[in-house]
Amino acid sequence: MRTTLRSMLALGLLVGICLPALAADIESTPQAKVYRASLKAIADGSYDAYKKCMTSEAVKAIEAQTKEMGKTTKEGMEMMKAMAPTDIKLTDLKVDGKKAVLTATGKMDKEAMKGSINMEEENGQWKVGKQSWSNNK
Repeated sequence: MRTTLRSMLALGLLVGICLPALAADIESTPQAKVYRASLKAIADGSYDAYKKCMTSEAVKAIEAQTKEMGKTTKEGMEMMKAMAPTDIKLTDLKVDGKKAVLTATGKMDKEAMKGSINMEEENGQWKVGKQSWSNNK
């Protein structure tokens, strides 16, 4: 019993020490860097910079939706900025060949959110694809 308790305590300490290191490792990946660049483009309202971070399929979908709503790209970027989660922390990355999924947490209207960001490699560059965010409930 005593050995089991010590083992569990040691495992808990090891996990507590390793988790911040894993998060730092995720931030240094090309996928995370592109995702962070897309967030910066949204914050800056730069559609040209945002397009460079997105898959060609995602760009087509964004442009079609913007056109359907009768908005300019500048207005579309303002809408994205208003709807984007804040305090985003990348928690996991799974890479499978030319596809990857970033998992993240964030906040929207002070409510905790979980996100999944699909990434694809296009022409040798990682790009952001579809994202989905939901509350923890």
